[in-house]
Amino acid sequence: MWMPTEHEKYGVVIASFRGTVPYGLSLEIGDTVQILEKCDGWYRGFALKNPNIKGIFPSSYIHLKNAFVKNKGQFEMVIPTEDSVITEMTSTLRDWGTMWKQLYVRNEGDLFHRLWHIMNEVLDLRRQVLLGHLTHDRTKDVKRHITARLDWGNEQLGLDLVPRKEYVVVDPEDVSITELYRLMEHRHRKKDTPVQASSHHLFVQMKSLMCSNLGEELEVIFSLFDSKENRPISERFFLRLNRNGLPKAPDKPERHCSLFVDLGSSELRRDIYITVHIIRIGRMGAGEKKSACSVQYRRPFGCAVLSIADLLAGDAKDDLVLKVYMCNTESEWSQIHENIIKKLNARYNLTGSNAGLAVSLQLLHGDIEQIRREYSSVFSHGVSITRKLGFSNIIMPGEMRNDLYITIERGEFEKGGKSVARNVEVTMLIVEATGQTLKDFIAFGSGEPLASEYHSFVLYHNNSPRWAELLKLPIPVDKFRGAHIRFEFRHCSTKEKGEKKLFGFSFVPLMQEDGRTLPDGTHELIVHKCEENTNLQDPARYLSLPFSKGVLLGSNSQATKATKESFWITSFLCSTKLTQNGDMLDLLKWRTHPDKITGCLSKLKEIDGSEIVKFLQDTLDTLFGILDENSQKYGSKVFDSLVHIINLLQDSKFHHFKPVMDTYIESHFAGALAYRDLIKVLKWYVDRITEVERQEHIQEVLKAQEYIFKYIVQSRRLFSLATGGQNEEEFRRCIQELLLSVRFFLSQESKGSGALSQSQAAFLSSFPAVYSELLKLFDVREVASVVQDTLGSLPAIMHVDDALHEVKLQCISKTVESQLYTNPDSRYILLPVVLRHLHMHLQEQKDLIMCARILSNVFCLIKKNSSEKSVLEEIDVIVASLLDILLRTVLETTSRPQPASATMRLQVQDVTGEFVACLLSLLRQMTDRHYQQLLDSFNTKEELKDFLLQIFTVFRILIRPEMFPKDWTVMRLVANNVIITTVLYLSDALRKNFLNENFDYKIWDSYFYLAVIFINQLCLQLEMFTPSKKKKVLEKYGDMRVTMGCEIFSMWQNLGEHKLHFIPALIGPFLEVTLIPQPDLRNVMIPIFHDMMDWEQRRSGNFKQVEAKLIDKLDSLMSEGKGDETYRELFNSIIPLFGPYPSLLKKIERETWRESGVSLIATVTRLMERLLDYRDCMKMGEVDGKKIGCTVSLLNFYKTELNKEEMYIRYIHKLYDLHLKAQNFTEAAYTLLLYDELLEWSDRPLREFLAYPLQTEWQRKEHLHLAIIQNFDRGKCWENGILLCRKMAEQYESYYDYRNLSKMRMMEASLYDKIMDQQRLEPEFFRVGFYGKKFPFFLRNKEFVCRGHDYERLEAFQQRMLNEFPHAIAMQHANQPDDTIFQAEAQYLQIYAVTPIPESQEVLQREGVPDNIKSFYKVNHIWKFRYDRPFHKGTKDKENEFKSLWVERTSLYLVQSLPGISRWFEVEKREVMEMSPLENAIEVLENKNQQLKSLAGQCQTRQMQNINPLTMCLNGVIDAAVNGGVSRYQEAFFVKEYILSHPEDGEKIARLRELMLEQAQILEFGLAVHEKFVPQDMRPLHKKLVDQFFVMKSSLGLQDFSAYMQASPVHFSNGSPRVCRNSAPPSVSPDGARAIPRRSPLSYPAVNRYSSSSLSSQASAEVSNITGQSESSDEVFNMQPSPSTSSLSSTHSASPNVTSSAPSSARASPLLSDKHKHSRENACLSPRERPCSAIYPTPAEPCQRLLFNHMGDGALPRSDPNLSAPEKATPTPSSWSLDSGKEAKSMSDGGKLLSPPVPPRPTASPARHTASVTLSPAGRSPLKGCAQTFAAPPAELHGPGPAAGSPVLSGSCSSGISSLSRCSTSEASGFENAGSEPPAQGPGPGGGPDEPKDKDGRPPRKDSRTPPPYSVYERTLRRPVPLPHSLSVPAAAEPPALPPKPPAARHGHLENGARRTEPGPRPRPLPRKVSQL
Repeated sequence: MWMPTEHEKYGVVIASFRGTVPYGLSLEIGDTVQILEKCDGWYRGFALKNPNIKGIFPSSYIHLKNAFVKNKGQFEMVIPTEDSVITEMTSTLRDWGTMWKQLYVRNEGDLFHRLWHIMNEVLDLRRQVLLGHLTHDRTKDVKRHITARLDWGNEQLGLDLVPRKEYVVVDPEDVSITELYRLMEHRHRKKDTPVQASSHHLFVQMKSLMCSNLGEELEVIFSLFDSKENRPISERFFLRLNRNGLPKAPDKPERHCSLFVDLGSSELRRDIYITVHIIRIGRMGAGEKKSACSVQYRRPFGCAVLSIADLLAGDAKDDLVLKVYMCNTESEWSQIHENIIKKLNARYNLTGSNAGLAVSLQLLHGDIEQIRREYSSVFSHGVSITRKLGFSNIIMPGEMRNDLYITIERGEFEKGGKSVARNVEVTMLIVEATGQTLKDFIAFGSGEPLASEYHSFVLYHNNSPRWAELLKLPIPVDKFRGAHIRFEFRHCSTKEKGEKKLFGFSFVPLMQEDGRTLPDGTHELIVHKCEENTNLQDPARYLSLPFSKGVLLGSNSQATKATKESFWITSFLCSTKLTQNGDMLDLLKWRTHPDKITGCLSKLKEIDGSEIVKFLQDTLDTLFGILDENSQKYGSKVFDSLVHIINLLQDSKFHHFKPVMDTYIESHFAGALAYRDLIKVLKWYVDRITEVERQEHIQEVLKAQEYIFKYIVQSRRLFSLATGGQNEEEFRRCIQELLLSVRFFLSQESKGSGALSQSQAAFLSSFPAVYSELLKLFDVREVASVVQDTLGSLPAIMHVDDALHEVKLQCISKTVESQLYTNPDSRYILLPVVLRHLHMHLQEQKDLIMCARILSNVFCLIKKNSSEKSVLEEIDVIVASLLDILLRTVLETTSRPQPASATMRLQVQDVTGEFVACLLSLLRQMTDRHYQQLLDSFNTKEELKDFLLQIFTVFRILIRPEMFPKDWTVMRLVANNVIITTVLYLSDALRKNFLNENFDYKIWDSYFYLAVIFINQLCLQLEMFTPSKKKKVLEKYGDMRVTMGCEIFSMWQNLGEHKLHFIPALIGPFLEVTLIPQPDLRNVMIPIFHDMMDWEQRRSGNFKQVEAKLIDKLDSLMSEGKGDETYRELFNSIIPLFGPYPSLLKKIERETWRESGVSLIATVTRLMERLLDYRDCMKMGEVDGKKIGCTVSLLNFYKTELNKEEMYIRYIHKLYDLHLKAQNFTEAAYTLLLYDELLEWSDRPLREFLAYPLQTEWQRKEHLHLAIIQNFDRGKCWENGILLCRKMAEQYESYYDYRNLSKMRMMEASLYDKIMDQQRLEPEFFRVGFYGKKFPFFLRNKEFVCRGHDYERLEAFQQRMLNEFPHAIAMQHANQPDDTIFQAEAQYLQIYAVTPIPESQEVLQREGVPDNIKSFYKVNHIWKFRYDRPFHKGTKDKENEFKSLWVERTSLYLVQSLPGISRWFEVEKREVMEMSPLENAIEVLENKNQQLKSLAGQCQTRQMQNINPLTMCLNGVIDAAVNGGVSRYQEAFFVKEYILSHPEDGEKIARLRELMLEQAQILEFGLAVHEKFVPQDMRPLHKKLVDQFFVMKSSLGLQDFSAYMQASPVHFSNGSPRVCRNSAPPSVSPDGARAIPRRSPLSYPAVNRYSSSSLSSQASAEVSNITGQSESSDEVFNMQPSPSTSSLSSTHSASPNVTSSAPSSARASPLLSDKHKHSRENACLSPRERPCSAIYPTPAEPCQRLLFNHMGDGALPRSDPNLSAPEKATPTPSSWSLDSGKEAKSMSDGGKLLSPPVPPRPTASPARHTASVTLSPAGRSPLKGCAQTFAAPPAELHGPGPAAGSPVLSGSCSSGISSLSRCSTSEASGFENAGSEPPAQGPGPGGGPDEPKDKDGRPPRKDSRTPPPYSVYERTLRRPVPLPHSLSVPAAAEPPALPPKPPAARHGHLENGARRTEPGPRPRPLPRKVSQL
């Protein structure tokens, strides 16, 4: 049975549980769980990360932890009782874990690894804390370390700043907002600006001396040298090196490592140097032989120097090698480091051995204890400490030092009878009075043990040596008296004995008889001569002698003979026990000389401060002793001396001695009567302030008042203890009189002289320190009253010098921070005077920094929820006094411009932040009563209005993102909580005072604006937070957005008819609120839109304003990332929203205006669909089809449905930019044309828009034209560029701008050249189906045709699409999917290649037009695409499969032609038809005939240099025919059974026979051409072809072919009038044959049909040998087709090298026999020639494609298969021709050019055959006549006319575009009507007998009926779209040369399969709208 748990409430999962049992809860290791119930080893509860899901889990998987349960019961909350740092660490590491993985995904490797190390370190520290084995101090250090790491990680990951006190997280509810702000600010500043350490240390480690020829031991001496003051500033670091240049004691680090300590920041400058002096120990001369002398001397070796500034750039300098220099003259050795620093190169050079000193240097920052902690390893191994010379910057009490520094400077010696100067060595010893030498008191430097004597280095032959060696003598105090230093001078011989001879000595006593030590400074000592054997053991013999020149030893001195020899030393004492000052000694011994007391007290001010503090207690005892002795006489003098000592301790050097004085006062001071004299003298000084002019001394007294009062209070306490409290009233009266004098002098105004104000400032600065002393004797209320009176006596701010302002505020600040203010009783007394001064300063906006600090301190004492009566009263006082001025101050500080300086900017930000925190603290502390009192305090509504506007404005400022740093989420949430609470209070005042007749728009607007930006704040968007952070926020504050949303709704409902004032202004803001993905907020806010629509409908009868504003705002908001799919569904939903409020749609449906309302909702919903798709697409990195397609969808929506011109143009340019980025230059040009069409050639001025400047419409249109031409050029769409060039040229010509006209004509000419000279690749086209609900709306369950990139084949295209849609599944078949696929929650892609069907056939059919011109028309302006799938119907004949081979042909019609503004367009209509085997055979033969004819013509006219393609084509056809290719058709369709069973196919059978006979004619012509051009080595093959041709004729029953030929003349055109046409018989009857250019995917274009496999074995060998083609290379020509796709192929199988990767369902026909293997050949075909679309075929290589383009493709698209034979015989009329060199414009009635130009034809052609003309004569090049194609039989020429077969002319023609169209209504109507006129019928080829003819007898040119070359807008079904206005050529000024051809009516039988049906209803034309942009 499940039982509620009592103690097991909280635990951590220690093993993952999968939850496989019923009701099981899945858990991961580390999850925290809250336990609700238990039962038999199982718990029931939930994971804290997802509290909504409850379940059961094993109790053994849970580690229980202690926890505190809050609100026991159903809604209980469990709070872990573990350490808060551990809790924070656990939750933080969980959050980091997720983000850490994301770092890896985003490839941020550096941060990934650093965070990994930090996480491990934190886990390790956490483990240490949890074990509980650490000491208390160590635990604190570890926690501090943990929180530092957590803060670092949070900062790196962009998480929130956590407010802390020490290392404990602060709950914002437990502290005042001002304190919270300070904590945040402190952590922020600490993060931004690391605190500069005031103390620095230099770590030095000696590595080695690198030198080639050492051989002697060395001494290395480091020290710090100040080149500015030219003196050393540190002691020396001394170490010894062995003969190899390595430290002598490597096992003792302290002997070769040292730390130079206590360097101040002032010492880290460039003129401080590290100097290294190197002394060698050895022979006198470095090059002497070893036997020369056995005695070793200290001799100079070298010096190195490094500036300490070089270490500042990088702290660590490992293995730094310093160059070692030697002076040129040995006598300058003492100055070598100075010469190196000054770079006096003449005085030194590199040592001869070119030595280098290897050292490691590191600069450490912080106090020495911190260094010991952070670099514990250095100290644990051992390091010597090298001090600064003298005391450090700060002298600490208790520091014991007694160091005497002696510098051996120089000497002056005589030769002493020598011919050369001496080699002098100095020996120093410390000798006691007894003659004993003091042992081990000489320090050469740190790192070296103390020695008993010192030997100087020796300078060779120098009687004036300079040593400058510094030594430290740490002699104890008790040894000083009687001791002296003796210096012995010896001459060092360089002879073999090497003896040292004593020749003199000097000495100096350490202490004089009066107790003073040797004074600091340089001393010139007398050199006393002596002999070697002189006995110096008895010092009494020489101590009576004078030791220094000018200083004699009193009466014992005796006359000495003058000597020229002298010795100089410098001494410096650093002692805390001894003094060199006689005045100090006289003062301390005042009782022995009472007569000197006055003088001693006067001289006290002249004594050095360090001497006074050394004897501080003795000095104070002396002063108070003198005061007690004779207060009348010495009272004033003692007071002044006491003031001097007190002020001395204010110095930073000595301020650490204040505790010494405090201890003295508490423990040692015994002057019980001193208070009387002190009060009396102090009052005397205060009374004189207003009288004297010079007040420097008085100011010194006032500065010292803190300690004066301490002495007064302590003295009074001692007196009271001694006397039992006598004279209390007298004491109080004295104090009152003193304070009265103080108040009087404070109240005085400074009249011109600054002395008084300076004295006032001096008093105020130290006055707060007196409070604590007064509290020792007086009651807290008394002291508070004293302070109130004192501060209240200060004059008003306008009467005070500015210098006093800051000091006064500092005094008030210290008062607020003092212990006195913390007491509620005293606080209530002090608060009014504090607020009065603050109000004065804030009123004048002066000293804001101090005011902010004081206010912050005031509020720091007022905690939240503090309901004490005293606090409430204080709030009353503050609200009444400061609220208004506080609001004004926040407004002013936030509106000021930011200062330029960074420091000033930080100060301003701090001040603003503190004032804001104060305001928030005050508002948070206010209760209902306070708000009510505040609102009642306003006398008029105007005052209330001003207040509300002011506070709303301040709140808007507080909400700004820049108000607080971005990681201050805690502070922002607190501020928002205060704001929303205040707004809820104030909204009542708004309702009560400003509604109905008192309505005020301004204040209501301010309210709504505030509410909207409050809800939209980034810090309130909980959806962006981590789950743990979101949970914390909701628990503490709830969702404040919903609260404010409900308040908005409530206030809106109160407005009534005043709502109209806010329509449409508030639509945008409210829409922005509803886009926030918070369901409750949306439910509240969306019904407001119904209200707006309703009120707007009442006012104006419609809600156009609402609609316009809604749509405009929706675009901008959703582009910013707001809104989601749920919102779209909610907006369009009929589900009730919340409570009693129905959905928006439901409410609208109840209204009378429901139709327009529902329409608006539908429009907005569709817009949202597109905007959401657009936004999602734009998030992708690279430009892909999805982005472009989405932009096109949105662009068209704005144009067609919303009629938003500006948005439409914006998206045009967005689409343009996408195309440029993707290098879709053609599409970019078409896109820009959309904007171009909105403009006219006028001088109307246009405003600045997007990147366009202020300019006229003409200039902008010109700019657009040039940009479009450039893009057409880059996209190789030169034909379109030519049209625009002509248009521009006309404009330039009309303005007589011949310069630009010339350029434009040259540009046009260059485009013509590019057409002829440059190669263009024909793109492939692919049909793509997007199925499934997971696709965006603009793609979902739609099919598109896409124009592929250059060289892109099906596999590459399919891979690209799968990359764009990585979750899509590629369908493996080409069948139409069913509903299950449409409705699936997935993405399915169906892709296969399709064949473009050009609508304009004239250029493609015309002979002699170069292929590089035709190639443009094959793949441009394509509306229709085709895809064929062969299949077998009925029983398959194994002997002849052609009998049952049908073809399913699918035709796809697009909404726009390709190319256009996108690379893909949607399929508007699809038609499926089946072709019978006979129709299939006819089409295959037609295509093959066309190909043969084209190749033969090209060879004849030498257009093709290589004859191999013709050879292979002939071989393929003839060989296939011989082996049964064409005969299979005879067997299938010419047999009696087929003719009887298919009587309706009579014409088709006849047509097939004609084509077979025609093929024979073409083959004969081809063989004739081949014979003419065949190379000699291919003659055998040609002979074989001729032989096989006769075999083929016999199989066709054409044995007497020559007779047939004469009966049926066929003219073969060679395409050029200049070539003799003798390769074909002169004529052929019309029934003989005809060639209709048609094309099918089942037929092979010219270069795709050459098949070596279709030759016989002998022929194959011959072809391979003769043409040099191997069998494998034949794949280039796409091997033979299967019998199912070509009647001309043999039954030989294809090369085994050609394989297919397509699945069986994708191949042509699975029922065909295996021997044909046609699927292999299909895999080799390009997609356009494939019989069916294989999903994964093998693409043709790019080189193949190039080859195809070079050779030309003779297989042209066939006409509609459902047309009758006569109609099929009629080719499409010509779209273009140019007469007599003029531009004869082919125009619609609207004057629009419908097709790009073709080369103009000549007026007459000498080779023209007028006997056989087609209905549409082909235009010709000026250079070439165009011979006739095969003529149609006369019977077929009497048909209804060419227009009957033209699908283009059916239906109505679109008027272009919507309201943005450039076409007028009349233009649209004219064009439409033109398409419906009846056709002109005529009996002959030229039309009717009355039809006019030109002078050559040709029929006149007909008006173009070809479709437009491109269309930029969607077209509806059966509605062709005219050419864009920009590409249409206006009518010429003169009429055209020939009248236009009347348009033909559509033929009736097109209903069964033609592309166009009857015209549908045309939308009402809108009036033209000219763009304003």
